[in-house]
Amino acid sequence: MTLFDGVYPFYLQQRKVSVFDISTIIVIVVFLTFAFSFLLIIPGIRGQARLYWTLRVLFSLIVGVVIITVQFTGDWETGWVRANTSYKSFSPALVSVDIGLHLGLAGVNISLRGNPVDQVNETINYNEHFAWSFDADYDQSYSQGLERGLPSPILYVAEKFTTRSPCSMQRQYRISSHYASATLWVAFCTWLISNMLFSMPVLVYGGYMLLVTGAFMIFSLLSFSTVRNFPMCLIQFGTATLHTGYGGSFWLTLATGLLCFVAGISVVTLHYCNLDLLKTLFDLREDKAEECQEMAEAHVNPHFVNRRLFPSQPSKLNPNII
Repeated sequence: MTLFDGVYPFYLQQRKVSVFDISTIIVIVVFLTFAFSFLLIIPGIRGQARLYWTLRVLFSLIVGVVIITVQFTGDWETGWVRANTSYKSFSPALVSVDIGLHLGLAGVNISLRGNPVDQVNETINYNEHFAWSFDADYDQSYSQGLERGLPSPILYVAEKFTTRSPCSMQRQYRISSHYASATLWVAFCTWLISNMLFSMPVLVYGGYMLLVTGAFMIFSLLSFSTVRNFPMCLIQFGTATLHTGYGGSFWLTLATGLLCFVAGISVVTLHYCNLDLLKTLFDLREDKAEECQEMAEAHVNPHFVNRRLFPSQPSKLNPNII
């Protein structure tokens, strides 16, 4: 059934949430499982070491979950605009809608929300995802959107990111996103190495690897932000213009990277200035080793030792007495 030739008012939609998707939820669930498992063993840790262990483990899990999660989120750069625009091709009807653009490392999400939602006998509430990862074909996704008859505002914004577009926005964002993603994976590897060094324990080198982790997270932000050095095409709907700015994932990555810098500098500084305090924070105090040594000592009955060293000789009977 078509409203106009080649325009489908009703079609199966392949939608994706603009910020969270299944991959993000899986990553969060996995790290929450690790956190819950650690909470089960907390009662077995005595004294102030329980607090120190909790802070270290939670900090490490937060850094790891942020590095992995931002790979799949779609709010590295976001923008909204309200405009009166045509809803379908070959239709003179205008609708009042909010148009959103959400850019992530794996692709772009375009949202269309009616204001109000119910207009022209339809519910206007769409969110379409167009991927530009290595195993995805953006132009093919755009062509499929044309065949499915997506609303005109979504197709207009999506067309800006095709390879045939003179704006070259897809090339700019795709290259910067791929480098940012690769840099984050390196940061994830250095995060794993830092955890191994802290557990060995080689504390100062673990602090150095935390600094390297924070550096690679900052490098990923610099890689993604380089796209703003190029002139961008305007996305206009009449007199309204869609502008974008850095989103939650960008600022979360920045905050986590700075937190890694602070933690790494603190560990290195304590190593050279106050090693005893650093050992206390990591539960490596010398009094603990002495306590273990004292527990290993045994109290032996000296009478028992003498009997073992000088065993009693069996008595010999004098045959003359008998």
